[in-house]
Amino acid sequence: MTVGRTSRTAAAVSAGPRPRRATDPAHADRTRRLWAALPPDLAKVFRPRAAEAAREILQEIQRGVPEYARPLEGPFGEIITAGVESAIMQFIERLGHPGGLGEDEAAMFRGLGRLEFAEGRSPDSLQAAYRIGARMAWRRMSELCQRIGVPAAVLGLLAESLFAYIDELSTLSLEGYALAQARTAGAIERRRKRLVDLLLADPPASPEAIADLAVAAAWHLPEQVAVVALKCHDQSGEHPVPTFDDSVLVDLEGASPRLVAADPRLCVPFLGTELPRWRAAVGPVVPVAEARQSWLLAQRAQQAVQRGLLPDKAVTDCADHLSALWLLSDELLMRTLADRALAPLAALTEKQRARLSETLLAWLQTHGGAPEIAARLGVHPQTVRYRLHQLEKLFGERLRDQDTRFDIELSLRALRLLESTPT
Repeated sequence: MTVGRTSRTAAAVSAGPRPRRATDPAHADRTRRLWAALPPDLAKVFRPRAAEAAREILQEIQRGVPEYARPLEGPFGEIITAGVESAIMQFIERLGHPGGLGEDEAAMFRGLGRLEFAEGRSPDSLQAAYRIGARMAWRRMSELCQRIGVPAAVLGLLAESLFAYIDELSTLSLEGYALAQARTAGAIERRRKRLVDLLLADPPASPEAIADLAVAAAWHLPEQVAVVALKCHDQSGEHPVPTFDDSVLVDLEGASPRLVAADPRLCVPFLGTELPRWRAAVGPVVPVAEARQSWLLAQRAQQAVQRGLLPDKAVTDCADHLSALWLLSDELLMRTLADRALAPLAALTEKQRARLSETLLAWLQTHGGAPEIAARLGVHPQTVRYRLHQLEKLFGERLRDQDTRFDIELSLRALRLLESTPT
């Protein structure tokens, strides 16, 4: 039974580390018991052979991990060599002693993780090196222990201890990698948010300033962009962290949440899943220098949705409502125009104004006669003729002037937007 257990444990060591949380109390307690159960005398057996083992492990790592297949020179060579030598010596010194790694040693293995990130590699290469190191170390230790007659039960404990030790080193390196990654990501994230502010600044920032910050923020500066205005309609709970394409700049934390994208198609289809509690208004695609104009129009659309002037949908594309947004662009000016253009209706009751305005707009938009207008309004043709007769009396020659008819139609369209809620 003991031999079988030793074989399974050896296979686990060869398979490599499975990182655990460094703060897992159960795992830490089990590891301490493993170290305490090992005979301290084994350290005397392994210590004289540590330097040779380190050389063999380094050579095997260079053969087995392509990223490390280069001369061990400079800071890279020093850190990798020191890491292997320290790993071996720390393992030997802990035999029979339940204490963990010191802070200096732990910092070294976190530093290996930071080095991997700085070198532009994923943590996979370092994890592969740990697996190779564990396999080589186990091979040498098991051969030596069998030659000197170490009991199979002790061999099993030794294998489990090696597994736990490599697991510990692997976890420390992953922590260092993740910390370096988070720090870099945090700095880039801050630059990207600053870039959003710069793109939408008033007065506009210089093209040089935008280009420089885009490089620092790792954002490919396109020729055109679209801005998406966001509004959270559900304040309960935490907002999800979106995972848009890197070409999309995201700022959800300011007073006016927004996205900036070279191609809104990269983010619009995913707004519902990435930001399920939000309403979005997509501004038009414009040159980078005019990004603020896209932003302002997107905000205007967002406000129109909130007021019920545009349909309430998860995503409102300004391109689908350009004429409405133009009519709503200056409400004071439009109401002033309407007061002037529709002055003949001012003395009527509200109900009369509504009926005649509806008929007048249908007449301006329809090239047919009373039957066509009646079909459009859902009333009898004779009713339309009666209303048209009233309008002729109220407006007179104004209805035959093209410019006046244009002003009247604009006013009626704008008032319909302002005074009715779409369904």
